[in-house]
Amino acid sequence: MKNMKSLRSFLRPSSRTLHVRCSSSLIQNYDFQTFIAANERMPTYGPDSKERKELQETLDKWKDKTVDVPIVIGDEEIRTKDVRYQAMPFDHLKKTAKFYYATPEIIQKAIDNSLKARKQWERTPLEKRAEIFMTAAEMISKQRRMDVMATTMLGQAKNIWQAEIDAAAELIDFLRFNCQYARDVTAYQPLSPDERIKNSAVYRACEGFWAAVTPFNFTAIGGHLCSAPALMGNVCLWKPSDTAILSNYVVYNIFREAGLPAGVINFVPADGPVFGDVITNSPHLAGVNFTGSVRTFKTIWKSVAKNLDNYVSYPRLIGECGGKNFHFVHSSADPKSVAVGTIRSAFEYGGQKCSACSRMYIPQSIWPEVKQKMLDIHKDIKLGSCLDHKIFLSAVIDDKAFKRIKSYIEHAKSSPNLSIVAGGNCDDSEGYFIQPTIIETTDPQDKIMQEEIFGPVLTVFPYPDDEYLKYAEMATKTSPFALTGAIFVKDQKVREELIDIFKDAAGNFYINDKSTGSVVGQQPFGGARLSGTNDKAGGPHYLMKFVSVQCVKETKVPLKEWFLPSMK
Repeated sequence: MKNMKSLRSFLRPSSRTLHVRCSSSLIQNYDFQTFIAANERMPTYGPDSKERKELQETLDKWKDKTVDVPIVIGDEEIRTKDVRYQAMPFDHLKKTAKFYYATPEIIQKAIDNSLKARKQWERTPLEKRAEIFMTAAEMISKQRRMDVMATTMLGQAKNIWQAEIDAAAELIDFLRFNCQYARDVTAYQPLSPDERIKNSAVYRACEGFWAAVTPFNFTAIGGHLCSAPALMGNVCLWKPSDTAILSNYVVYNIFREAGLPAGVINFVPADGPVFGDVITNSPHLAGVNFTGSVRTFKTIWKSVAKNLDNYVSYPRLIGECGGKNFHFVHSSADPKSVAVGTIRSAFEYGGQKCSACSRMYIPQSIWPEVKQKMLDIHKDIKLGSCLDHKIFLSAVIDDKAFKRIKSYIEHAKSSPNLSIVAGGNCDDSEGYFIQPTIIETTDPQDKIMQEEIFGPVLTVFPYPDDEYLKYAEMATKTSPFALTGAIFVKDQKVREELIDIFKDAAGNFYINDKSTGSVVGQQPFGGARLSGTNDKAGGPHYLMKFVSVQCVKETKVPLKEWFLPSMK
């Protein structure tokens, strides 16, 4: 209990004013008007590196604790009788966090608290708001990097490199680039043709509150979905995923330590349907920033539509809902690039990336060579605890995911159209472990080629070489998603044909590269169709969702005549 109390004290947010208390030492060279963001450099975490040692020490600090994570509204910590636990996916008997579901009354209290904080926060200059999030980025880059890394690894079963890409580098990039983008997108001012009139644009926050509903698979998305609206002057309720509670709570506390005032972002773990009902029934809902399943996003959208007559303003909806991402290979492609890229895309983080390759179309002539190269890699892939530095992937996130993914593998074992090429074993006795699985199909329309699995399962359809146009067209219509896709091709004529065919089939499109790995500022991310609203997180236009522009005309010479020139 003594250790638990000290840990809670370490994490507990303190009361803050609008002044940034630690910015002077962390961001000495930060000038809002001239700042140009650059992507965070990632350490290698080599065997004898300083960062490997620091990470191990931090993992040791966290791995045997069950952290008490409260609901936080303003400066108040709340604990209810509805107690939940976040388990370590690779060792599910160990609990990494104890947390509490908010009741409808508590969720409403969070809304009321945020609305009280809104006026002062919205009127805080953008430069001061940005300074807080720049400070948070510097804290994650320096003294808190290993905390977000370790809690992501333990709670979400990411290996070192995946945790670094996500919880450290990408979250830092989101915060830094958003500060630059916020300045850039609010720089526009309308024309004032002569001295008698001054026209201006005021970039206001949206009236009401935003709700951020965040997923388990990227700590960075959790921190980004709530901080982006806050940066633009909005207040927000953050509902973290049950299976990412600890890392998200660490990020939340970093925001508070960086100077974020109480009530601007309230941390509200809750049952999804309960949370959704309360926020969509509030007349003050300004918008929902969502990453998760299609079913949940549709439910939110329908609830908003049902309550449309009750709202002060039309709520804005941002959704990123996953995909059924493809690699389409032409006979002119480089076989090694196809094999390596597909293994990486399909199996990194157990296929639990929205962009992970789940289906591949490949010419029959090169499939045997590519298959052998993939099998050569597959036999060396190590599956196990994320605390083992040599593992490529660890357990899937929880028992629900395990059962869902396993059902597709069982389907493959029983279907005459499908054959398992590699993997196929599942074991949840200690952790939720599923072998990376490669399946070959003779039916390109099988459900395993159409439905999102969100796990380490890749299905391959070998097609007749000369029918690439037919099957490329089929690939665009097989799945209702349009998130990411890749083509592997050297023939320039075919390259142009495939680019044209897949124009509407992927929001993020890759040529001779894997379908994963978008980087903030380089490949703004999002897809259309059932994949979401394609608002492109990591790019400048995304932030315009969180502002309500007011156009102001000031006349310096009063109007003196009522009749029109044409009436003379």
